[in-house]
Amino acid sequence: MKKQGKLELTWVGKYDERIVEPRILVEDKLKSYGDHDTGNMLIHGDNLIALKALEQDFTEKIKCVYIDPPYNTGNAFDYYEDGLEHSLWLNLMYNRLEILKNLLSEDGTIWISVDDSEVHYLKVMCDEVFGRDNFLADIAYERSGSAGIGQGGAFLVNTHEFILVYAKNKTKLSSVEAKVYKPLDKEVMKRYSKVLKNEGEKELVSEFIAPGNGETVKIYKHNNYDIETISLKDFTKRESEIRCSYLEQFENIFRTTNPQKENSFQQKIINQIDGSLHSVEYIPSRGQFSGQQTTLYYLNNELFAWLKASAEVIDNEVVKTNKMTGFWRNEDIPKANLANEGGVDFKRGKKPEVLLYTILSMVTKKGDYVLDSFLGSGTTAAVAHKMGRKWIGIELGDHCISHCLPRLQATIDNSELSGISNKVNWNGGGGFKFYELADSLLVKNSKLPVYEINPSYTFEMMVEAICKIEGFRYKCIGEFHGMSSENRFIHVTNEFVNSSYILSITKNLDKKQSLLIYCKKNQSSMNLPENVEIKKIPKDLLAKCSFESEEL
Repeated sequence: MKKQGKLELTWVGKYDERIVEPRILVEDKLKSYGDHDTGNMLIHGDNLIALKALEQDFTEKIKCVYIDPPYNTGNAFDYYEDGLEHSLWLNLMYNRLEILKNLLSEDGTIWISVDDSEVHYLKVMCDEVFGRDNFLADIAYERSGSAGIGQGGAFLVNTHEFILVYAKNKTKLSSVEAKVYKPLDKEVMKRYSKVLKNEGEKELVSEFIAPGNGETVKIYKHNNYDIETISLKDFTKRESEIRCSYLEQFENIFRTTNPQKENSFQQKIINQIDGSLHSVEYIPSRGQFSGQQTTLYYLNNELFAWLKASAEVIDNEVVKTNKMTGFWRNEDIPKANLANEGGVDFKRGKKPEVLLYTILSMVTKKGDYVLDSFLGSGTTAAVAHKMGRKWIGIELGDHCISHCLPRLQATIDNSELSGISNKVNWNGGGGFKFYELADSLLVKNSKLPVYEINPSYTFEMMVEAICKIEGFRYKCIGEFHGMSSENRFIHVTNEFVNSSYILSITKNLDKKQSLLIYCKKNQSSMNLPENVEIKKIPKDLLAKCSFESEEL
C-alpha cells in the first residue's frame, strides 16, 4: 500500500475548524484625523477578526506586511501579556498568517519579528503557509550590544532577534536581491568625481576575435573628448549645490579602476591602447551582460566604473545601493533616542523607525499598501505615512488610543520630528480613518438557548454584516442591498416575505440574474422562481461562521 504524507508542524487545536465571523468596521469620526480620503486605516480591535473583515476589500492588495507579534517569552510586558501556552501561540500565529497570505499581493512580502523562543517553530509553520520555495531570508537583527544587557546566568548573551521574510510568490518579485539605499556621502563622492562631458569623435584603431564566442571586439580611440572633475571644495557650505551636480550629471559620472591583470581579455585590450580615452565594443559570452552589445571605457589604461552601476535616483536624490546581508548591525539600524521616538513611551516593545524604513525601502514604492496587524506603538504606520505609502494598522490594546492615535496625529501635524522625519524631509499632511470593530452580529438570547440579532445593530449595520458574511459587496442598488457579480444580488428585510413581496422586488431582475433574500419570517409554501433563494435570519447565518469571541 502506497503511503503519502507531508512534512508539517502539528499542535493541539491546529485542526479545530472554526470559521471567523467577518465583522463590519464602524468608523469613529471623532477619532478619524486629517484627510479622510487617503485610504489609511487605524483599526482598534482583535486582529484576527479585523483581518477577516479586511479580506473582502483587500485580498491580494497589500504589498508589504510587517508584524511584531508577542514573542511568547513568558514575560509580562507593560501593554500586553507575552506568555501564552505554546499551542495557543501557534494557533494565534497560524490563523492570522493564513489570512495575511490572502491579503498579500502576488508580488508582496511578509516580515515577521520574533526571537529565539519561537523562531524555529515559526519557520516551519511559515514554510507550510507560504511554501518553502517562497522563503527569502532569516535576518539576525542586532537589537543591542552585550554590555549592560542584564542576562546573568545565560549560556550565551543574546543580543539579537530574528526577522523571517517570505514572498507570496517569489517568481513575481521584480528582484529577489535586497538592497539598501543611502544618500551619497563625501567619501563616495571623492571616489566618483569625474564626469564624461563629451566623448568626442571615435576612430577604430584595432579589432580582434573574442575567444569565448567568436564575436568581433572593436577598440576605438577618442579625440577631442571632455572630462571634468566635480569639485568638493568647501563641501559643508556647498553640499546642496554639489548634490545638484551629481543629480544633473548622474548618467556620466565615473571613477577608474585597474583591470584584473590575470584576465587575458582585459590584458589584450590594455596592450593595444594608450593613456587617452578609449572605448571597446563587444558582446560578452558570460556574466551580467551576456549576449548583449556592451561598451567599456578606458582612461589612462584604467577601466571606467560608472556611478549609475551602483546607485539610483530616487525622489530627485542620488542614492548608493549596496546589497544587504542577513545580519543587521547596530550601526546599520541606529537606535539613538528610541525611548522617545514617536513621542510615546513603549518600554521593551518599540521598533526603531529606521528599521521599518529599511524594510519598506526594499520592497515598496509610494502608494503601495503596508499592513501591520500587531501595531504596538504605531511605528509601522508612522513610517509608512512619512514615506508616502498607504497603511492599515490594527491594535487590540488600549494603546491603540493612548499611543498610536496621538503619534499618528502628531505625524500628520508635523509636530513630532523624531525617527526618519529628517531623512525623508517629512513636512506633515495626509490623514486616516479610525475604526472600531462592530460587536458580533448574533448574540445568545439572555433567557433562551437561541441566537438573535445583536440589539446594538441598526438595520443598515445588519444588512452590511449579512452582505459581508455571504460574500456580497454592500451597495444599495434599487431594491437590492449588494452584489457579488453582475448577475447575483442580495436583499435583506425585516418584513414578512410572501409571493407578492417577492414579485415586487424581482420585477426588475433579468432572467440571467439571481437573487438571495434574507428575512426573519416568510410564507411557508411558495413557488419560488428558479433564480430566487430565501434564507432565514438567524438560522442560516449560524451555518456560515462562528459567532463566538475569537480573542485569545
